[in-house]
Amino acid sequence: MPDIRTDKAPAPVVQSFNEWDPLEEVIVGTVLGATYPECGPVLAAAGEPDWLWHYQGVLVEEESVQAAHEQLEELVGVLRGEGVTVRRPDPFPHNVGYSTPFWQCRSGWNTANPRDLFLVVGDEIIECASPMRHRHFEPLAYRRLFTDYFRAGARLTSAPKPALREALYDHNGRTAGADTGKRIHPEGQPRRYPITELEPVWEAADFVRCGRDLFVIRSVATNALGIEWVRRHLGSGFRVHEIKTRCATPLHIDTTFVPLAPGKVLVNPDWINVAELPECLRKWDILQAPRPTYDPESPMASPQFSSQWLSMNVLSLDHERVVVDAQQHKLIRKLEEWGFTPVPIHFDHFGPFGGSFHCATLDVRRRGKLESYF
Repeated sequence: MPDIRTDKAPAPVVQSFNEWDPLEEVIVGTVLGATYPECGPVLAAAGEPDWLWHYQGVLVEEESVQAAHEQLEELVGVLRGEGVTVRRPDPFPHNVGYSTPFWQCRSGWNTANPRDLFLVVGDEIIECASPMRHRHFEPLAYRRLFTDYFRAGARLTSAPKPALREALYDHNGRTAGADTGKRIHPEGQPRRYPITELEPVWEAADFVRCGRDLFVIRSVATNALGIEWVRRHLGSGFRVHEIKTRCATPLHIDTTFVPLAPGKVLVNPDWINVAELPECLRKWDILQAPRPTYDPESPMASPQFSSQWLSMNVLSLDHERVVVDAQQHKLIRKLEEWGFTPVPIHFDHFGPFGGSFHCATLDVRRRGKLESYF
């Protein structure tokens, strides 16, 4: 029998350095078993509805779950049709209460948005340190899957699990102006967040990756210590740049600043002042997203737990193809003008579960290598 040994190293099972290289493997969340989250200072700052006080800890109505589930399965079908390997989290009992020595919580929330809790940099999956108590045990739904990745050679890291004592929260931290139509922070007023700097807390969806450069916003879920933890953890081989946002209640960067390809980034015209972007971006094309165009009967016509700017929460399949909500007619036309190929999918029923395409997915492997784009 001929010797077929080779010195070529096997392809890594986990490897993703940016938001646009050709997608090969992805984790897609699920809305099954979702509950209404417990009221807390972080959601209050982001504009939780008054009715939530009556439903916290209760399973979400089956009609809403099924509508979102069907759209999520359509996304899974499109991804698999493109040859992308799709993994899913395990079922998880979100309607079970739990406690720690410092607090108790009546339920979890959902497992819809893996991007919120995990940051993939190269071959490493980093679990974040969320300040939301109702998300404290949500990562366990991914533990079996991530253990399989670890056995296959990936690195697993978890930021220090935060204690989430009461002193972490500022219950008066809702910024003035948060209820205005565009949710723009009043110019000249000091920033006040619902989380303090008691310990490092951060959510992974406040970061996006452009090779050796990552961009982050400070938000109602990510404090300065959390940003510094990520910066030190990644080390000198990476640069972490903070993006200034005018949003009064910022939560996750992917409704504000979304890199689409080398040299092209989609920005929210309400919340981004182009003149305040980091200097390294000045040679990039800054593409201003058009205003959202959800249908009047859509659940996103009056969104809860999110913003209509989920319209720009897109997922790049590669340098050209971009998965976008089918109702976003203006954005679809703009993407075509900018040289992209939109892949429209109906996804508005997923919005009430806290995200859209970028949030609902975690790209585990993209075909590409670590580069510097600046």
